[in-house]
Amino acid sequence: MARLDLKLIPVTPFQQNCSLLYDVDTKEGVLIDPGGEATRLKDTLDEMGITLKAMWLTHGHLDHAGGADELREALGVEVIGPHKDDQFWMDDIGAHWSKYGHPGMGRSVVPDRYLEDGDELELSGVKFQVLHTPGHTPGHVVIANQDMKIAFVGDVLFRGSIGRTDFPKSNHQDLLTSITSKLWPLGNDMRFVPGHGPMGTFGEERKDNAFVADDVISQTGQNSSGPG
Repeated sequence: MARLDLKLIPVTPFQQNCSLLYDVDTKEGVLIDPGGEATRLKDTLDEMGITLKAMWLTHGHLDHAGGADELREALGVEVIGPHKDDQFWMDDIGAHWSKYGHPGMGRSVVPDRYLEDGDELELSGVKFQVLHTPGHTPGHVVIANQDMKIAFVGDVLFRGSIGRTDFPKSNHQDLLTSITSKLWPLGNDMRFVPGHGPMGTFGEERKDNAFVADDVISQTGQNSSGPG
């Protein structure tokens, strides 16, 4: 198996975890959720000598997808994902950044290819599985590799919390179902890279996450939403 390494690059005022996943030997890589600061991301690639092969998006929110179109234009690589149900978010990225007081921070994007549940992505021969995980957004996907014990979960799950569900077309119960039926079966030792904040493991979250720990999720009447 190729030797892959990971560098987290927080971008935008929301400090979104853009992930640079790259082959240590060939220096080929992908960016997962290049949400903004495209020039800084390109400079990082240049400094590390990484040839970008593609960009993978977990969902269409401005801080996850806002830098993809500019990088595609500069580097000529494909934007892959998320699921097509998030296109309405990606259509208005520029307007959303202006609403938050940051005009020009990012721009709208139409991916070269959407992702479906069960699809595979590949870097240097290493296969990553795609899981459709609606709830935070309807078209959210998680990208995972069992051998590396790593999952890029976007804003589905955080250390100690879960994604917000107060957005248009969000659904709290769908999010809980995505976490428990799609993520937990990957194993307690699976590490995850969230969209914001520190990494964790699914096992840790099943023990002490205030929203989806095993003893919490088994209770009825859960209807609150996390801050992320």
